[in-house]
Amino acid sequence: EGEAKKKKKKKKKSKKKPAAAAAAAADANGSSNGSHAAAAAGGPVKQTEPPSVPVRLFFPNGQFPEGEWQSYKDDNLWRESSAEKRELQRLQADMINDVRQAAEVHRQVRSYIRTIAKPGILLTQLCETLEDSVRNLIEARGLDAGIAFPTGCSLNWVAAHWTPNAGDKTVLQYDDVMKLDSGTQIDGR
Repeated sequence: EGEAKKKKKKKKKSKKKPAAAAAAAADANGSSNGSHAAAAAGGPVKQTEPPSVPVRLFFPNGQFPEGEWQSYKDDNLWRESSAEKRELQRLQADMINDVRQAAEVHRQVRSYIRTIAKPGILLTQLCETLEDSVRNLIEARGLDAGIAFPTGCSLNWVAAHWTPNAGDKTVLQYDDVMKLDSGTQIDGR
């Protein structure tokens, strides 16, 4: 019984080697990771850890997820039934899609940061990882797209708007209460 388990583990390891070799070959060809190469070849795209694959590669048609729709109630119901409001929304579709792209970047980065925000991490490392991930996923373009504001990383009694400076050695402790405030933007939205 023990020998059978060892053979299965060896088979699993041998199956992983070709994927690792393909990723190494992609890196050798100038690609920063295998997912960029897969996207260029039309293959499936997978996010890396930390996130570095631009979100636009996950949505080749350029339409980003809408999220949850909530209906208006009572005296605001006219916003759904008004032809004028529907036309205004149609005219703003490109801007709304940009906001959805920024929201998807924020969602993916937030999901990753939850996995590394553990006691023992330097706050500077946490903030730099968060901001670098946003820049990579949104394909930062100066003021046109990127982080919306410096990441707030406030601990305990500090309510908001504190960010560790370069070289700060503050470490997240087990009993700390941390508030992370980050934002993404495309064309200022």
